Amino acid sequence: MTISLIVPCYNEEINIQKGVLDRIGNFTHHDKRFIEVLIVDDGSSDNTKKLIKNEYLSEFPKFHLIENAHQGKAQALITGIKKTKGDIVMFTDIDLATPIEESKKMIEALQNGFDIAIGSRNTHRAGAPILRKLMAVGFIFIRNLMIGLKDIKDTQCGFKTFNRKAALHILSKLKVFNNHQQSIKGSSVKAGFDLEFLFLANKLGYKIKEIPVTWKHVETKNVNFLKDFFETMKDILAMKYYDLTKKYD
Repeated sequence: MTISLIVPCYNEEINIQKGVLDRIGNFTHHDKRFIEVLIVDDGSSDNTKKLIKNEYLSEFPKFHLIENAHQGKAQALITGIKKTKGDIVMFTDIDLATPIEESKKMIEALQNGFDIAIGSRNTHRAGAPILRKLMAVGFIFIRNLMIGLKDIKDTQCGFKTFNRKAALHILSKLKVFNNHQQSIKGSSVKAGFDLEFLFLANKLGYKIKEIPVTWKHVETKNVNFLKDFFETMKDILAMKYYDLTKKYD
């Protein structure tokens, strides 16, 4: 079993200075199953790329920097998945809100026959602002009503692992987040990509395992709760349309 780790990033200079890439690099160095760490930069405008090139690529041979135009987190993940070489693809948010050590649980799930393993905070959001918690409840209600996924409590934890062949198959079926590349302004970490990916995985019959993981809230300027919420609602409506009109078939 070989594993490719994807780390999407956009203007993450502060997190990098906190040592998050050192933690990822040291962990993957000591676990020989990890054959590559693809850091996919989403067109950062700060010193993110400079720091990675000058301080990390030579220190951690498994690290590879992929430079995207600024198109949002979804396209960063799609780019990363398509460039992976491992049997298993894992992705984590660069802030390590879920510690990288939790990957052991995810890998075990795939070894036991699951196609996809997703980290789950369930309803627990330690340290998260009250607005975020309330919006999460509303989001789950609307999600369940519009596109189902009632068996999954947490679709949005930024810590997921999947069989590479399954992931590529699912990507080929995306409609909302297809291969159309469009430049955007500002950060974009909306929930739609995770939703469409898991919606199609479920529709295609892949076995999904939801695994409780440690998670702590990390404040970030890249998340605009209201903006991301309304953009995600738009994506959910689009998914519902494609489903009703049998475009996913």
